[in-house]
Amino acid sequence: MALPDGFLPLIEIPHRLHAPLGEISRRLNEALERADARARQQDNDPLSETWQALGAARREQLARVLAVSTFAADTLVHYPEWLASLDANGELESAPSPRLLGQWLEEALGEVNDEAAMQAVVRRFRRERMLGIVWRDLTRPPGTTMWDTAGAVSRLAEVCLEGALGWLEAHLATRWGRPAPRADGTPQRLVVLGMGKLGAGELNLSSDIDLIFAFPEKGVTEGGKREFEHQEYFTKLGQKLIAALDAVTADGFAFRVDMRLRPLGDGGPLVGSFAMLASYYQDQGREWERYAMLKARPVAGDLDAGHELLASLSPFVYRKYLDFGAIESLREMKAMINREVKRRGMDDNIKLGRGGIREVEFVVQAFQLIRGGRDTELQVTSLKTALERLPALGLLPQQVVDELTPDYVFLRDLEHAIQALEDRQTQALPHDECQRERIALALDMEDWPALMARLSELRARVRGHFDAVIADPEEGEDVEEADGSAYAELRALWRGELSEEEAAALLETAGFAEPARADRRLAALRQSRAVQGMQRIGFERLDALMPLLLDAVIESDAPDTVLERVLPLIESVLRRTAYLALLRENQDALGHLMRLCGASPWIAEQIARHPILLDELLTPSTLYTPADKSRLADELRQALGRIPEDDEEAQLEALRVFKHAQVLHVAASDIVGTRALMKVSDYLTFIAEVVLEQVLAMAWKHLTRKHGYPRRRDGSHGETDFIIVGYGKLGGIELGYSSDLDLVFIHDAASQGSTDGERPIDNPVFFTRLGQRIIHLLTAVTPAGALYEVDMRLRPSGNAGLLVSTLEAFADYQRREAWTWEHQALVRARAVAGDTALVQRFDAVRREVLGQARELPALREQVIKMRHKMRDHLGSSAVAKQAGAFDLKQDAGGMVDIEFLCQYAVLAMGSDCEPLLVYSDNMRILETLEEHELLPAEDARGLRETYLAYRNAFHRAALTKEAVEADFSAQRERVSRLWQRLLEDAGSTPPPDTSHQETPQ
Repeated sequence: MALPDGFLPLIEIPHRLHAPLGEISRRLNEALERADARARQQDNDPLSETWQALGAARREQLARVLAVSTFAADTLVHYPEWLASLDANGELESAPSPRLLGQWLEEALGEVNDEAAMQAVVRRFRRERMLGIVWRDLTRPPGTTMWDTAGAVSRLAEVCLEGALGWLEAHLATRWGRPAPRADGTPQRLVVLGMGKLGAGELNLSSDIDLIFAFPEKGVTEGGKREFEHQEYFTKLGQKLIAALDAVTADGFAFRVDMRLRPLGDGGPLVGSFAMLASYYQDQGREWERYAMLKARPVAGDLDAGHELLASLSPFVYRKYLDFGAIESLREMKAMINREVKRRGMDDNIKLGRGGIREVEFVVQAFQLIRGGRDTELQVTSLKTALERLPALGLLPQQVVDELTPDYVFLRDLEHAIQALEDRQTQALPHDECQRERIALALDMEDWPALMARLSELRARVRGHFDAVIADPEEGEDVEEADGSAYAELRALWRGELSEEEAAALLETAGFAEPARADRRLAALRQSRAVQGMQRIGFERLDALMPLLLDAVIESDAPDTVLERVLPLIESVLRRTAYLALLRENQDALGHLMRLCGASPWIAEQIARHPILLDELLTPSTLYTPADKSRLADELRQALGRIPEDDEEAQLEALRVFKHAQVLHVAASDIVGTRALMKVSDYLTFIAEVVLEQVLAMAWKHLTRKHGYPRRRDGSHGETDFIIVGYGKLGGIELGYSSDLDLVFIHDAASQGSTDGERPIDNPVFFTRLGQRIIHLLTAVTPAGALYEVDMRLRPSGNAGLLVSTLEAFADYQRREAWTWEHQALVRARAVAGDTALVQRFDAVRREVLGQARELPALREQVIKMRHKMRDHLGSSAVAKQAGAFDLKQDAGGMVDIEFLCQYAVLAMGSDCEPLLVYSDNMRILETLEEHELLPAEDARGLRETYLAYRNAFHRAALTKEAVEADFSAQRERVSRLWQRLLEDAGSTPPPDTSHQETPQ
């Protein structure tokens, strides 16, 4: 006997497997005896001595592998010398690197001269490597997991593809030539895209490899005995490559190859040019092909060109919007699979059956399809990587991922154990008792019943998570249990199947004050040209949504109002039906939509104008909780970080979507009362500041890339040396929902200097262009609208002045030329973006100018005169006043009176009370006046309360789009009394003539 009795330890092997293992041991002995005989003939050492020298631990592993895997046993019987070579290479402990694998295969192929020999080399190479992979999978060296097994098989497939392709290209070059170079002169090769689990780098132990072949450009081959069009050349080469791996020879096959995922499947060309593929996916690509392309990855041939191809196809796979329509496609695919499983009695299939591998994959890929265009972190082929990233994006709770991950790993381990038995691609649980025992051993389970108990529990858990993501909302317990249900009635109402009397009765019972009007409005939508012209899938989505939407409308406090406000939104998305799917798939989002539209027509109009804001309804935790400034900056940085730096159009769109979404969060929190008034203005101001900082950075990068950096006075390289100063509501931290931005631009570079780039320009020209660029980025209209309206008229000399001033010029103007009203405006000025050092220097100039000692009578009269002039120009007309009108902002006793009182106090008292020079907002100015006893506490508190009441009324009026109707007579009287006491009655000198002064805009 070549091996002694007891060579294979049986202590860990179940008794049922002892006899089969004994038979394997007999066959191995015979194989080793034959090998020893050959060795004696060649005067070599007997192979059996190498086996007998195996240590106890290695023999225990050998017994385990042979007991479980018929494939491993058959392989060692045919090639008993491989055990020693694998051990010597270290492959029984860890996988070789792709580079080393490629080197081994290349050396082996270098010795063959015909295709049959090449195929034999590839098959034996694959079989030897697979023996090592199966060994490691069943013995699990420290740190080895299912993911390592899947990755090792994937790398082996890639090396075999590349090795066979390279050999074929060289072997066929003398006859067929080589492809002509691309238009840019780079050589062309076949592009091999791995799909499915090969693309993910997560192949099974025994798996098909799904491939798509492509080539960059059309042309004619060169250097061969005859010319071929590239289409023909790459087709013939692709056929040869398939045969190199897939053909069954005396050595078996290397990998089964499946080409059915290519355009038009078996009926389409085997290979496509980049242009053909781009055209196909744009014009004919189907939803399941988007699902397939999630996994596409270049695995052989020209990898760089493959990445180029996939980048061009990315818009087909990943949509810019949240594409909840993808769930419908996944649902249909799963239903088709379920029908097939049922028809063929495949309930025991751990891949396709209930709670199986495919359901975990569907959960992850649903999020990739829906959100991958927005959350580019999900644009990965690996399921493991995508699953790990879902919690950080707020898409799945960490607890769910912590359950799905080990459950998926167990399912894949079970799949590998089934396939390791005989190297067959199957996921069916075996019925043979011996095979069941072998699988239980492979998974370290006590026995088959224990394995099945764990599997049953696991599959139920997976199905629960699958249903939570993929299940049809119409299949819930509350929806359509009988024809007479509320859902069926609402569907009949939407479809126009009820008589006018029945529709009116249903709507009246549901709480509509004007049921006939509501019915007419629904009929107008149903019969509109836009609805009648919808494609089938779009109309089906609308038809499925409308009963759910009507149910949500009925649940609202004011169904008539909500229906009137929400239908324009539905009309606006009829051509973008993914949003219809979003609302259908997320009934909580429908509820939030009803709540917000019922409270605010402004919000309803914003969402109808920018439907992408519907995405925000999916996360109530952020919808009603606006972000602070640091989180805003971080979110904007992440959003822009997902966009290529040279794609300005996409960056502008992302900026606008970000701003609209964040303003919606503020408005939503305002509606539900989770934020105080001052906080609302704070958050709106934070949004503007973060946007301005980003816009300045974008504009600066754009200018410096073209012209270099402006030089400072000392000749050094400038960094930013530029600030944006906010005036008015932005400077005063009092922005409203539709406020424009009053801005002034200031720089501090050398006036006579120039930039240091290859195309230098004078510094003043550089900063003027920088200012123009900022204004363009803020005001340019994209599909998402503009960011902000910008008003630059408060800069020195107004519209007649330079767009950007130096700090010295600004200071000189404020000291020598500025009108009193311009100093009043400076009270509310604040640097909001730009160079930190320059911000501090600007603040020093502001304090110096505001802190000048002034002649109080003259100051008082100038302020009074200007205020009267503004009332005359901007306040209520005499006729309106007689009718009882009160302009909350401009009339006597209104907001501007309080603002003028604060500005007067700063200008009059700032020279003696420096803390007054610190703040630009009225609330803290009033607090400072009270704190330093410059204004009686009762008066200061009264002005603050009144100012807050006025601003709250303005915010509410903006959201409700209604005129301010509250009675503010008491507040108005209080402000007017203080104005009279502090200004009008405080001085008796005649007012100076200020008729020549400008009226501030």
